[in-house]
Amino acid sequence: MSARILVVDDEPDLESLLLQKFRHQVRDGSVSFLFARDGVDALELLERNGDVDMIVCDINMPRMDGLSLLQKLQEAERQLSTIIVSAYGDMANIRTAMNRGAFDFLMKPIDFVDLEATIAKTLRHLETLREARRRQAAAERAHAALSRYFSPNLAARLASDSDAVGLAGQRREVAALFTDIAGFTTLVETMEPDTLGDLLNDYLAGMTDIVFRHEGTVAKVVGDALHVLFGAPSEQPDHAVRAVACALELDAFSEAFREQWRTKRIVLGPTRIGVNAGPAMVGNFGGVRFFDYTAYGDTINIAARLEAANKQLGTRICVSESVARAVPNFRGRPVGDLVLRGRTEPLRAYEPLPPDRGEDDSADGYGSAFARLEADDPGAIGAFAAEVGRRPGDQLASFHLKRLLNGAKGIRIQMD
Repeated sequence: MSARILVVDDEPDLESLLLQKFRHQVRDGSVSFLFARDGVDALELLERNGDVDMIVCDINMPRMDGLSLLQKLQEAERQLSTIIVSAYGDMANIRTAMNRGAFDFLMKPIDFVDLEATIAKTLRHLETLREARRRQAAAERAHAALSRYFSPNLAARLASDSDAVGLAGQRREVAALFTDIAGFTTLVETMEPDTLGDLLNDYLAGMTDIVFRHEGTVAKVVGDALHVLFGAPSEQPDHAVRAVACALELDAFSEAFREQWRTKRIVLGPTRIGVNAGPAMVGNFGGVRFFDYTAYGDTINIAARLEAANKQLGTRICVSESVARAVPNFRGRPVGDLVLRGRTEPLRAYEPLPPDRGEDDSADGYGSAFARLEADDPGAIGAFAAEVGRRPGDQLASFHLKRLLNGAKGIRIQMD
């Protein structure tokens, strides 16, 4: 570290004495000096030299004394560590100097051994301050970057203590949630850029606010689609509970958002959501140049397949049995045993219901019809037909009725 020191003193011999005393440090470049005769000269030098680290300043000088110089520096908010030099016993001036921000003081006549030690101590203090500022700046940069992915409280925790929560690759129990707006790619081709920007920015702001409210992690944003994690990077034993609650709130927001834009004559498709829970490999896999906190594994792939399955099923939210089992008092309708694309084993899926729909007659009526379907009861067709008759907008009941009318049986469903 190279230190630049401004010496403010009107004694003519002090400059040569200091350069002689610190000749080795000056020669090796660890210290350099500037000299001023009084406070006026000092302010002019500081104006031209922004790299001064500290000041050694006498009190009694012509034109502007040391106390006045300290006052000027304080008013200008120049944070320079200053060593005040004063005559022995001049404690009143020393006290004033300390109140105006002086870091330390020395008595005249100057003991150069003492001066050298005091300068070294001041420079160590300066380095401590610089390191603190560097850490703060790094934390602020990290917080700005992490806030794009994590909830504000977790981002602050990660930024302030990088060891508090590991971001390296590790296996975790997580809940993965995927969202996608149906037909959005086709819609984009007909929209003006300004309109698209407003729509997408408002949509993603609302969706991510909900995710952060449930303390989820936004692992990816691709166009209108979100990939969200619960249980990583910070452990959340209730990750499945959070994921279902978040999915229901995202669904409510996206439906209200569709209605808002329908009044502007822009018809958005529904937001489809898939949720699965299980083990996954999570971490920052962006290499040395990029931050890319994401997750890999079968758990993640299934969540993405469940999101896509909504298109065929007519549902907006589809969650796996592993999620439903992990949520106490889970309220939802069984969809069936889905054979997802790329898989051979079926997976039981559910459509979660908001708390205010958990015990209404639509859930009971559908449940009765599904029980007949599961038992291969021929009366399942009539039961689902009755449900569709009562509620023509029930897409899941319509899906099963169409299957049965086309000769399908049971609850095993091969997904396209």
